[in-house]
Amino acid sequence: MLSNRPKLLYKLSWKDDVMRRTAEEMLHPDALDARLVQLLGEHPRIGVLGAARMLGVARATVQSRLDRLVEAGVLSLAPRLDPARFGFPVSALVSLELQQSHLGTPAAEAIQEIPEVIEIHSVSGQADLLVRVVARSNEDLQRVLHQLLGVEQVLRTSSSILLKTFLRERPEAIFAAAAADATDVP
Repeated sequence: MLSNRPKLLYKLSWKDDVMRRTAEEMLHPDALDARLVQLLGEHPRIGVLGAARMLGVARATVQSRLDRLVEAGVLSLAPRLDPARFGFPVSALVSLELQQSHLGTPAAEAIQEIPEVIEIHSVSGQADLLVRVVARSNEDLQRVLHQLLGVEQVLRTSSSILLKTFLRERPEAIFAAAAADATDVP
């Protein structure tokens, strides 16, 4: 039975920080990996056998490639949700300045408890953290901003409401480029 209060899905850890991975830990994709990722992007419900047929390779080859991509953290099988489609049409980027004695993980862990927070990034520049939040309305956004200010380490916030998205995250293009680079290397 599911509890009423969702558990945190992401535990913050320096080990999980992709910015700290070494060259040995990085996956080196090839052309088949790129074709498989592109196919899954175009047909997300295709299944292993269908992908094998479309790519002209054995089912076991597709399964092993998928397993390797998931294990390396390159590919996720988690659903991609659109908050606007279930009642949270307002999205904003919020810059947070923190007390210098509390930079990083403790603040991020406290902020992660706010359900409307859907991304947290440590950044360079004036702000210490950049947070993406969603809300039901502008008034609801104000409530979320007050919750962020209620986190002990947060000194101030600055927010920008996202009006229109021209391009969503699209790592497939750079994945294909990485695969092409791998085939160009002697």
